[in-house]
Amino acid sequence: MEELVRRYRTKIKYIKTDFVRSLIHDINWKSRLIGIKGARGVGKTTLLLQYIKLNYKENLEDALYVSLDSFSFKGQTLVGLADEFVRNGGKYLFLDEVHKYPNWAQELKNIYDDHLALKVVFTGSSLLEILNSRADLSRRAIVYHMQGLSFREYIALETGVNFPKFSLDKIRTDHVQIAEQITNQIKPFQYFSVT
Repeated sequence: MEELVRRYRTKIKYIKTDFVRSLIHDINWKSRLIGIKGARGVGKTTLLLQYIKLNYKENLEDALYVSLDSFSFKGQTLVGLADEFVRNGGKYLFLDEVHKYPNWAQELKNIYDDHLALKVVFTGSSLLEILNSRADLSRRAIVYHMQGLSFREYIALETGVNFPKFSLDKIRTDHVQIAEQITNQIKPFQYFSVT
């Protein structure tokens, strides 16, 4: 466990939070079991680490981030990790790449059932089994899908200008005002030019 904590603290130390994906605001972080699925490289790991840094930097010992494809985790079980973490006062367990761990769904169910005060967030690239697993995580986990970078997020990353999300109804009714608001601050077509 010491090695896992050391790696976790090192990752938190170096993660930047100047740009954060908008999904971080859409997730109900108060839920006891949260899944985040998405393609490889979409930013799931970064999202977890940023969330931890932004919310637990004063109490890092309350949280633990573990990548299940790490050599530091080999030979351990999820249930054993959760048991030890809770015994040591842990409250928020962040498990990355769960699909790399055999029997992950059943062990997450056991953790959920045995540790009522523990909140668990897990990520994976291929979490289709959640809905079909024998462990029946679909009744326990709230699963979010992380998409690739949106154009709105790309603009924020490139320019520092943050535009709000608009619903389709809002766009349909107020498209002229929205377009004016955007074009007063940036020229969107310049980001589509091919040079």
